[in-house]
Amino acid sequence: MPGENLSRDEARERAALLSVDGYDVSLDVRTAVGDETGDGPRTFRSVTTIRFRCGEPGASSFADLIAPDVTAVSLNGRDLDPSEVFDGSRILLEDLAADNELIVDARCAYSRTGEGLHRFVDPEDGEVYLYTQYEPADSRRVFANFEQPDLKAPFRFEVRAPEGWTVWGNGVGELTDGVWRFAETKPISTYITCVVAGPYHYVTDSYERVLDDGSRLEIPLGALCRKGLAPHFDADDVFLVTKQGLDFFHDHFDYPYPFGKYDQAFVPEYNLGAMENPGLVTFREEFIFRGKVTRASYESRANVILHEMAHMWFGDLVTMEWWDDLWLKESFADFMGAFALVGATRFTDGWITFANRRKAWAYRADQLPSTHPVTADIRDLQDAKLNFDGITYAKGASVLKQLVAYVGQDAFLEGARRYFKRHAYGNTRLGDLLSVLAETSGRDMHAWSRAWLQTAGVNSLTPQVLLSPQGLVDELAVVQEAAESHPELRPHRVAVGLYRRSASGALERYARAEADVEGPRTVVSALAGAEAPELVLVNDDDLTYCKIRFDMTSLETLKAGLGDLTDPLARALCWSALWNMTRDALLPARDFVGLVLRFAGRESDIGVLQMLHAWAESAVVHYAAPEWRARGAELLAEGAERELTRAEPGSEHQLAWARFLARTADSRGGFDLLLGLLEGTSKIAGLEIDQELRWAFLEPLAAHGIADESALAAELARDDTASGKRHQVRCLAARPSAAVKAQAWAQVVESDALSNALVEATIAGFDRPSQRELLAPYAGKYFDVIERVWGQRSIQIAMHVVQGLFPSLQDSRETLDATDAWLAAHEKSAPALRRLVLEARDDLARALRGQACDAEAAATSRP
Repeated sequence: MPGENLSRDEARERAALLSVDGYDVSLDVRTAVGDETGDGPRTFRSVTTIRFRCGEPGASSFADLIAPDVTAVSLNGRDLDPSEVFDGSRILLEDLAADNELIVDARCAYSRTGEGLHRFVDPEDGEVYLYTQYEPADSRRVFANFEQPDLKAPFRFEVRAPEGWTVWGNGVGELTDGVWRFAETKPISTYITCVVAGPYHYVTDSYERVLDDGSRLEIPLGALCRKGLAPHFDADDVFLVTKQGLDFFHDHFDYPYPFGKYDQAFVPEYNLGAMENPGLVTFREEFIFRGKVTRASYESRANVILHEMAHMWFGDLVTMEWWDDLWLKESFADFMGAFALVGATRFTDGWITFANRRKAWAYRADQLPSTHPVTADIRDLQDAKLNFDGITYAKGASVLKQLVAYVGQDAFLEGARRYFKRHAYGNTRLGDLLSVLAETSGRDMHAWSRAWLQTAGVNSLTPQVLLSPQGLVDELAVVQEAAESHPELRPHRVAVGLYRRSASGALERYARAEADVEGPRTVVSALAGAEAPELVLVNDDDLTYCKIRFDMTSLETLKAGLGDLTDPLARALCWSALWNMTRDALLPARDFVGLVLRFAGRESDIGVLQMLHAWAESAVVHYAAPEWRARGAELLAEGAERELTRAEPGSEHQLAWARFLARTADSRGGFDLLLGLLEGTSKIAGLEIDQELRWAFLEPLAAHGIADESALAAELARDDTASGKRHQVRCLAARPSAAVKAQAWAQVVESDALSNALVEATIAGFDRPSQRELLAPYAGKYFDVIERVWGQRSIQIAMHVVQGLFPSLQDSRETLDATDAWLAAHEKSAPALRRLVLEARDDLARALRGQACDAEAAATSRP
């Protein structure tokens, strides 16, 4: 029988054969507490009854289950021998009837990797917490099922849990005779069923709304977290954003929220940002802030809350047929999250964050060798796991933003409304959406789809300005280019903005025109006759998805006065464009760093500032010529300390610069300042050194051998929590010792004892830019172990290892050659593994090109 990596062809064959009427799932998780028994994994009992029909009586199929042991299998009252029908991931079902009932009694394993039913023991108080996470295909680790999105069914869950626990599910639950029983769900896919159980702290609220027909909609709201985080849990703000989102989506979707209650669980050791389980959304608990954070962190949380809420309609109510059309839910949720953020909450500048942060993710992904159309070719579940990427999310959302500009907001939203009503509780493909959008817009959606959804790559748009003898614009054109590997030129609806200095010295827009850019060159006739610009911004207001380029005059204007741009979105777009030029080896890394050092201190948008910090650090670590790297790091540290002292006391900008100093400190002076702030011998007015900031300061001290193991143990004693443990593990792995690195490597690569969160923390500490020589021996070891790791570990942990331990800091031709040699010798390795290595190779090759650009600029600037 085939293995656990379900293929698209198998799923289609099974969907054509079967339809599912319902599930009854009984879980007994009382084994989550107490001492372990036996040598194998800790397990729980899972009993599943599936009622389903078969279109070809007498045919064979299979159910999915990943479990250490199956006790009993019954098909239509006939007992089957588990040793004959269960192979570890599938249950063979032969001689099916027209109407069938399958009962599976199994022992399933608790997870420590965040896949399936995850079990977490809180080091602070010893309490045990459980939650499930399934996407794309891990519900089969908890109960037997048909694990594919187009075999929807109603679910009834019951759970036996330890005394004193509360259990949550997709539907409303009730405890009767020691068993939690949950209301039957609407027809949903297996991957969005959910169970959360444990002594969670739980807060309630409610949402009410009068619908257009006069009826009243009431939605019970809940929010939960570990007891240890309860003092930090600002549930009121979570509920505020939740209610604002429910108002917004009801105003725009004309389809009442269909899943009854709306609980939101913030859970430990979570691999994702969040998951859209209907009625029970799960989030990573890092969205509960233990210390002071910037407005950008609250904005990010609000965006994720709204993203997941949009999924209740895009993804849960209407679900893609197979993972090829994953974008049908993720792109829409990403777009609608930002759309609602701006339209319904206090974060009215959300499109700036979208342009600056989300699109940066998309631009990187779309230039990798693994780039793919928004509608991807997903052959199997491993492909699906890797396609939760910057294309499916951020590029897809950017394309939808372009679509709104193309067809108009009203036509777009009316298309969404028809889509929900036409396909409620069903499954769809690309064509289903295009048909309703064609109806509402009158546009040829197939041509648009071919250009934007079915081709890969990102276009570059560059202005060309011809001036008359009188100094007016004679002609302004937009030149469109594409990479040789993906030569598609697309239709772009763009705004072109012209900027010049005012009498006060500010760079301000004085002319703007929208145009449809098509083909290699488009003249924007509306701007002819305008006064000569100092800056041309070809994607002003960020209507389309493209890489912005500049003519020479515009580039020189930005180098001289980027901080003088008064419009924050225009400024963010220019920063993003300059970063893309740095990554494309068109702007030397030292020039980008210089711009950050000159102008970042004047940046008003805190999210943009924090992104500039990350980009500047990356510019020095990856794109600067090696001989300038130390000087670049020194300049960043000096700049961070300078701006920290200049920032308004107590402001979020001060906090951002303090965190940036922690990441860049590389000299005795910087270390002494961090130590003084930790010990209280140094003070910076307004800067509160809370526990999270203490760990941020300790990490560079550990990495440079100043904070030793005893200092880190003392800090853990001060902060003996789950968060504190993760910080300590990262700091321990960061210490500059060969023995420390060997231990960290062994813990991650040779053992599966660490949980997913501690694997991440260990890798983060292991891979330090200041320790290139210390890490050099692991470049060869990496290529020796990755195929074994991929075969033996869960895909989530294997991805952490393959991505996190790639020797990117050994940035040399030799490492590139070693990567090519591994790829050449492993052509038949798992495609998903090869994809990750190819992506890492591309990042390394890009870094080497950037370093060459930086070195060449230094050489040409010497007298």
